[in-house]
Amino acid sequence: MKVPFLDLSIQHKAIREQALAALAATYDATRFCLGRDVEEFEGRFGETLGYPRVLGMNSGTSPLHAACALAGFGPGDEVVVPAFTFISSAWGARYVGAKPVFADIEEGTFNLDPAALEAAVTPRTRGVVVVHLFGQPARMEGLLAVARRHGLFVIEDCAQAAGARWRGTPVGLLGDAGTFSFYPTKNLGGCGEGGAFVSRDEGVFAKARLMRAHGSGRRYYHETLGFNFRMDGFQAAVLNVKLPLLAGWTARRRAIAARYVAGIRLADAVPPVLGTEDGEGVFHQFTLRHPRRDALREHLAARGVGTDLIYPVPLHLQKCFEGSGQKAGDLPVAEKACATCVSLPIFPELTDAQVDEVIAAVNSF
Repeated sequence: MKVPFLDLSIQHKAIREQALAALAATYDATRFCLGRDVEEFEGRFGETLGYPRVLGMNSGTSPLHAACALAGFGPGDEVVVPAFTFISSAWGARYVGAKPVFADIEEGTFNLDPAALEAAVTPRTRGVVVVHLFGQPARMEGLLAVARRHGLFVIEDCAQAAGARWRGTPVGLLGDAGTFSFYPTKNLGGCGEGGAFVSRDEGVFAKARLMRAHGSGRRYYHETLGFNFRMDGFQAAVLNVKLPLLAGWTARRRAIAARYVAGIRLADAVPPVLGTEDGEGVFHQFTLRHPRRDALREHLAARGVGTDLIYPVPLHLQKCFEGSGQKAGDLPVAEKACATCVSLPIFPELTDAQVDEVIAAVNSF
């Protein structure tokens, strides 16, 4: 039995008629940029997941850029970013002229270590990007304590964590700003690029709203620095179709993760944390650690099981950040994760038989 790492066609085939009808309605009404579809998505996303206010944007990177801009980061400032994440987590700081300073992660969760955040703070540190990696909430109590002690602006990167909660609060509302991605592979994915910005602070949210559309609250009147970060109607139309299905998809992801943890018995394999009494994860990825990761991947490929390396290079060792002053060996936990992690299939449409096939293939290594 072959088990692909991800097959988006199954999900899109199931909603094809409904999605095409929604796209046709948007097309016929020429609601191409913002408009009713986006407003409906913003309201429904907030109502479904617990956000008082939501801004749809054109990608997952744009709200990170907006958050760094409205926080006032600039040249001479430092922003702490975990070293084990997708590179867009660091782009916002770089785009506004600030310096990303990379910090190490926790062994168990792959998320930013509060002690590493504390160690990374200097007199120039102005903010921190907390990533809820693979859909698992970061340890916010400790991170927020450090941030408050040093007066840091806290940006939560929730790109992989739609629906995740920390102590009952939706991720994105614990810090000063929260950002989401609706890239097609995400737990809630569109048919192209898309993103969202949230904040518990009305003033922060109001600034983001202006920035989204050229710094303008009224057509042709521009109050502040702005960007073209508007969500398009077609993406919102598809997301409106998918959003009611998210809870079921999340439940299935959690069930698959539990089945993996119960069934995988490979020596030296370290599975991800299923959850804690504080954090409710949504399992965007199920990522194992194994000292012979590459050989394990080859074995699984020979058995017809797809895998992926998310992520093979920590941010402080990426070529684009040469000259940052950080080098190999500086962030050992993140570097070890990059060398030993392998992600297994976990999309909601997997059958129990396919999940069991993955378990058997892993255990036979």
